[in-house]
Amino acid sequence: MSRDEETVVGRLLIVEYEQVKEEQRARIGFRDNLLYATLASMAAIITFSLQGGGRPELLLLLPPASVLLGWTYLVNDEKISAIGRYIRQDLDPRLATLAPDRTRVFGWETAHRDDRRRISRKRLQLAADLLLFAVAPIAALIVYWTNGPAKAPLVAISVAETLLIAVLTVQIVLYADLHRP
Repeated sequence: MSRDEETVVGRLLIVEYEQVKEEQRARIGFRDNLLYATLASMAAIITFSLQGGGRPELLLLLPPASVLLGWTYLVNDEKISAIGRYIRQDLDPRLATLAPDRTRVFGWETAHRDDRRRISRKRLQLAADLLLFAVAPIAALIVYWTNGPAKAPLVAISVAETLLIAVLTVQIVLYADLHRP
């Protein structure tokens, strides 16, 4: 490949990098806002269930809201990580072959993962995610089971919600990225 062709390829790779980084930034903002949306929806559901003498059956709205928002959070978080992997494992090596001394180009994409406290931070994030998307909806179900009307359709719904929460919990743990870089 001629030097001019290498320059064109390098510029195209930089444009691709800028585009995927922009997508990553947008997904990070969206993902982080999902935490606030989840907390707001939980607060609204709990408030409605407590008004007018209390209606614990309204707490059955909390698990589906948590699962829906939790799944969306998880999907975005995975895409954010996938973009980082793509930059580290694909774009960086291709650009490095074009660099005069074959230097890694996007050092930050790897450097921030080399922090010795990364695993402890990831574990804390896993705990926070599980607290928000699994423990809180299970707590709502426990409150319903102990205080709500024991109508068969509502109990069946609560059991189905428990299964949905379990599926989401397993997925959150599987995607936690607790391994070393």
